[in-house]
Amino acid sequence: MSYLFTSESVSEGHPDKVSDQISDGILDNFLAFDPNSKVACETLVTTGQVILSGEVTSNTYIDVQEIARNVIKDIGYNNDKYKFSGESCAVMSLIHEQSEDILRGIERSVKEEQGAGDQGIMFGYACNETKNSIPLTLDIANRLLLELSKLRRSIEIPYLRPDSKSQVTIEYDDNDVPLRIDTIVVSTQHDEFDRDDEKMLNKIRKDIVKLLIPIVKDSYDPEIQKLFNENIKIYVNPTGKFVIGGPHGDTGLTGRKIIIDTYGGRGAHGGGCFSGKDPSKVDRSAAYAARHIAKNLVKAGVSDEILIQLGYAIGVAEPISLNIDTCGKSKIKISDSKLSKIVNEIFDLKPHSIESRFKLRDPIYLETASYGHMGRKSEKKTKTFNSKYSGVKKIEVELFPWEKLEYTNLLIKTLKL
Repeated sequence: MSYLFTSESVSEGHPDKVSDQISDGILDNFLAFDPNSKVACETLVTTGQVILSGEVTSNTYIDVQEIARNVIKDIGYNNDKYKFSGESCAVMSLIHEQSEDILRGIERSVKEEQGAGDQGIMFGYACNETKNSIPLTLDIANRLLLELSKLRRSIEIPYLRPDSKSQVTIEYDDNDVPLRIDTIVVSTQHDEFDRDDEKMLNKIRKDIVKLLIPIVKDSYDPEIQKLFNENIKIYVNPTGKFVIGGPHGDTGLTGRKIIIDTYGGRGAHGGGCFSGKDPSKVDRSAAYAARHIAKNLVKAGVSDEILIQLGYAIGVAEPISLNIDTCGKSKIKISDSKLSKIVNEIFDLKPHSIESRFKLRDPIYLETASYGHMGRKSEKKTKTFNSKYSGVKKIEVELFPWEKLEYTNLLIKTLKL
């Protein structure tokens, strides 16, 4: 019997993603001027309001209000008609210093023995459904909104506003092979049209069906293009109207889109969010490390699907557990438990080692805060940070380094693949 599976995504203008981007924008600026900053920044956005909270220990000072406003304006909230604008919204900062009780568990005289910033479980996942080793449902959902954002910022669909959501349902066979796309849902915020709501909805539906979906389809290889068919159920703005949106339509909070951030409901999630946290928080850094291992194992040919769980105790350097599940699709003769032991010998999973391997003290996080932390392209970029207190700083960074495949050949050799 076949089955249906669904993943969703949201745009950079969704209120929860606005919060994530502000939190990571603040984190990036702290790390740019003091790489040793300890940051846990939470953001709440609502009608005309931004509230910043959390804990920070740093040797630099930054204007968090200005950073928040710049992030909001870059997203596209620059019009008072939206009831939320980077120019006019109130920004309140309730950020205070990090607890010394937490700090003492992290910092060590020997950096390599740095303890985990908290207890918890983290998961990494990869599969062979797509070139970037994330589930196809999530990949299409993300790609729909990425292309919609481009259309919004161009002259193609000038009536769009920043907030939007997508959802993709695919039919799979018993072997988890995608057969066809069953349903696509796109809800996109828009300007007020005339009083003819039916005419407005027809215009939006036509642009989504005739313009957006073909762009997304054409971006894939022929094998995936075949899954797009004339019988797809397409829902565009199912409520009929979506003018009131963004933080005015729905309060946003950092960390409420952790499934979208990772694997779209496939695999598993430990529960801790990523955005606003420096890499001493293993909720973030260890999840990246687990993804890196899972992707390299899949690309090495170990299994078509890999799920990895890591466990940490606060203040302890070594993970307390590492478990690998090949999901019944292993292509090697050794057991999952034996594979876990081999991987644990190859990859150093102490927090400091993870930070060093991926250069996680670089300001690389704002780019992760929308359209997923996994399955993205690893690339180098020069970022510029401007502080009225510390001047201008240009830093060359590598984005999404946990997506690299530099361990694949070593795994092939070690596992004799």
